Amino acid sequence: MAGTVLTAAVLVASPVQAAPASAGWKVEKVPGGHRVTLRLDEPLPVRDAVPELAVDGRSLGPAQESPDGRTLTVVTADRRAADPGSVQVAWNGEVPSAATPRSAKAVPAPSAKGRPLPADPADPGPYAVSVTGYDLGDTAIELAGLGGRKAEIRAEAYLPNRRGKAPLVLFLHGRHSACYNPATWRTSNSQWPCPEGEKPIDSYQGYREPAKVLAGHGYTVVSISANGVNAADNPYSDDRGALARGELVMRHLDLLAEGTRGRGPLGSVFAGRLDMNDIGLMGHSRGGEGVVKAALLNDGRGRPYGIRAVLPLAPTDFARATLPNIPMAVMLPYCDGDVSNQQGQHFYDDTRYADAGDRAFRAGQMMMGANHNFFNTEWTPGVARFPAGDDWSNDNDPVCGTTAPGRLSAAEQVKLGTAYIAGFFRLVQGAEDRFLPLFDGSGGRAASAGRAVVHTVAQAPAEDRADLATFTSLPGSVRIGGAAAGVVCAGMLDRSPQSGLPSCATRLTTSQAPSWTPATYAPNVPSTPVLRLTWTAAGGDVTVAVPPGSANLRRYGALTFRAALDESTSAADLTVTVTDRGGRAASVPLSRVSDALTAFPGTTSPLPKTWLRTVRIPASELKGADLSSVASVRLAAAGQSGGVYLADLAFTDVTTGKARVAALPQVSVRDLTVPEGDGPGTATMTLSLSRRAKEPVTVNVQSIVAGTAPVIAQVAGKVVIPAGATTATFDVPLAGDTTAATAARSYQVVASAPENAVIGDGFARLVVTDDDGV
Repeated sequence: MAGTVLTAAVLVASPVQAAPASAGWKVEKVPGGHRVTLRLDEPLPVRDAVPELAVDGRSLGPAQESPDGRTLTVVTADRRAADPGSVQVAWNGEVPSAATPRSAKAVPAPSAKGRPLPADPADPGPYAVSVTGYDLGDTAIELAGLGGRKAEIRAEAYLPNRRGKAPLVLFLHGRHSACYNPATWRTSNSQWPCPEGEKPIDSYQGYREPAKVLAGHGYTVVSISANGVNAADNPYSDDRGALARGELVMRHLDLLAEGTRGRGPLGSVFAGRLDMNDIGLMGHSRGGEGVVKAALLNDGRGRPYGIRAVLPLAPTDFARATLPNIPMAVMLPYCDGDVSNQQGQHFYDDTRYADAGDRAFRAGQMMMGANHNFFNTEWTPGVARFPAGDDWSNDNDPVCGTTAPGRLSAAEQVKLGTAYIAGFFRLVQGAEDRFLPLFDGSGGRAASAGRAVVHTVAQAPAEDRADLATFTSLPGSVRIGGAAAGVVCAGMLDRSPQSGLPSCATRLTTSQAPSWTPATYAPNVPSTPVLRLTWTAAGGDVTVAVPPGSANLRRYGALTFRAALDESTSAADLTVTVTDRGGRAASVPLSRVSDALTAFPGTTSPLPKTWLRTVRIPASELKGADLSSVASVRLAAAGQSGGVYLADLAFTDVTTGKARVAALPQVSVRDLTVPEGDGPGTATMTLSLSRRAKEPVTVNVQSIVAGTAPVIAQVAGKVVIPAGATTATFDVPLAGDTTAATAARSYQVVASAPENAVIGDGFARLVVTDDDGV
């Protein structure tokens, strides 16, 4: 079978925390483009976001960071790099401002709404809790994801005083400085174990409140240290440490499994205490991506553990992996000043339709007033025993500044995190359905979360919903009427023209559009197709016809979809009408049941955010129509002009479903070494499946231009592995030459956002050797 040819993609970016002062920069011409290098006076701040280089205020994309954190390098074909007027550090597509903007008028604090739950997930449980730990040393594990470098095995454990085996919840912290000097209070992150005179920063001890609550309700909680990964992930890994973090989690699970059998170094503590078929994973920031990777590594084992729930908290998602068939909640803090583009939203968006038979539910929360760091008390100044800071840097911001009425205090944020972390695992692992309203979009509220306002998206397992229109395309059943226009859009900034879809967020920065922000290792892969509906007169609408064979929707509890104002609209409303086959109709104004079309606060990037919220219309609101014989659902504009984004129209009953380990084959991309040739050519690379798939497998593939010279074009495309097959090939264009080179060139090729499969080894190396003599 001929290989799929990947088409070239245009790499562009839009132009927030101060960066170190620059000690100088230089631009060198290399074959195919330019190498831009920036040298800093001080090491780069340790953040979970990936550093970028910007020329003249516009980002060129992710940069290669030197081991000492003082040098950033980008090799690019972007013409702007030829003669820049400035070179600066950028984060999440934006250059930090040197001056703090003057305070605008403070935005009033929103008040918590919703129905109080009958029980609070953060209430103390019936079990006494003992706190212990284990420490096998700073170099106890060798990590392939760090090129064989070593890291620690260290953890704090919270044990309930109960008989028998308990469910296990494992916590993984994110990227913070690994070491500090107690005398000078300076931190470092370029050497592990810590240099002489420095001590480790115990980030893993920062989640004690949710750990104690869960342990009090019968769960064993183990919070693990990842300083060795943090000190080496940027310069020494292909994926910013995701694989290494996943390996670290799996090694801890192996040790705990041995321990519960009374064996190994942990046997004296955990013998007979853990149910390794009932495991939940929580990861914060890069730890969020790490626990997703751990779940995928587990999925590929011959005898996997029973991972039942995964919670990425303020996560990174650099390569857009999917995680179907495991219940998941993605929690995003609105005032995140580190991962300000909230790229972890892709875990939710990319997984929605990754498996047509998906048995798990997923949810997402936008937590107003919360920042990135304060979910971890060891990252919180005034509470931490180590150097710490507020990741939101603009104290005067009227929405997220430290004195803004809507900004949560550190203590409030810990309570918020505790309520939702404990609530999620108790809901999924403990089957405590009374906590479902926190996650299903019905507006439940935990009293312990106080005044915090949390917005929600949710998707039910496939068997508990009837999809009427995903709005990822416009089939014949969808009609745009009246003075309305509708187009399916995807991504932003024209990054994925090969998809044939226009960009969605044409006037937003990458930090304002979580669903469409480009991923570090999949920057040109289309993201989150949705319907953009615009109108110039009231009554403009989109109508979805329901086939006769699917008309009986009476078993479902609600009509749901996701919606958000587009960036050109300040206010809008829709009338939702369900019509049955006898012509009877029931209409509900969206504003009566949801605030999804209320604009989020903020005036300056990274605020306000455009984030599609779940609209949930209970079946009880639709009594005027016979839901056993539905003919159509119509969404009609109530105002004279405006625009909205729409997604995921379905009748649904949200249940947690059940985790199904190893439900799909794993897809991997193979390494390849080829000679460069004397002119244009191709390198044919291979995708392989761990087993034959019953359905065609679709995989997005992206080549990443980096190294001493770009001898390949940066490309992105979609590859299909036919049902019943185990491999497919695709071609990457080469630009060979007749000039001798001193070394081979190595480039990344990344597989992402698959359908009907999950990612196995998603990172490959294309090595292009010189054939002209040295």
